[in-house]
Amino acid sequence: MNQPTLASLGAGFSTEAFGSQGVFRSVLQALSHPGRRMAVAHDAQTPKAGNSASAATLLALLDSECTLWLSPRLAASDAAAWLRFHTGCTLVSHAGDARFVWVGEGDAAPSLSALAQGTDIYPDQSATCVLDVARIDGAADDADAWRLTGPGILHTAALRVGGLPDDFEHQWAANHATFPRGVDVLLGTQTHIVGLPRTTRIDRFSSHTAALHGAKA
Repeated sequence: MNQPTLASLGAGFSTEAFGSQGVFRSVLQALSHPGRRMAVAHDAQTPKAGNSASAATLLALLDSECTLWLSPRLAASDAAAWLRFHTGCTLVSHAGDARFVWVGEGDAAPSLSALAQGTDIYPDQSATCVLDVARIDGAADDADAWRLTGPGILHTAALRVGGLPDDFEHQWAANHATFPRGVDVLLGTQTHIVGLPRTTRIDRFSSHTAALHGAKA
């Protein structure tokens, strides 16, 4: 594979300060309101290998003090050079050493438990994991949709996600249980992100309904 040159790399935000601030606000809203789809408006020429909203999110969040791990397909693409050139971040070869992790759609994702967890005293030293997914949409009428509860959610939020590892819910339950340690996740498509901070609990509407029926029996 030919290595990308500076001339071949896509541009970052046309106005770095305003571009970063706009995307950063979307990220804050996503993490403040778990399960809510947030549009990521930007004018950066993001790499083709990853989802555009995910790339723009990392472009806004990374700087020269950040370490980043990329999944194999992204690492072999121009995404690595693009982010390194525009942000000055340091790429690492082990996911557990990274403060930010980006997993391309279809790539195997490292276990959440293998990523930086932070400590009870310094929970902010944990990793943020950006996962490219095929789709994210609300699904209040779907009994098998996720039922989200926790800070930032009024009562419950419904979410259906396509393209996550089969054991993601099991991993998330373990991640949630380690609070205040644990990993925060951002799900990204081409146009939107959804935040899953470690404080959010995920179960299924079908499981919740069954539990309620059992309690009434």
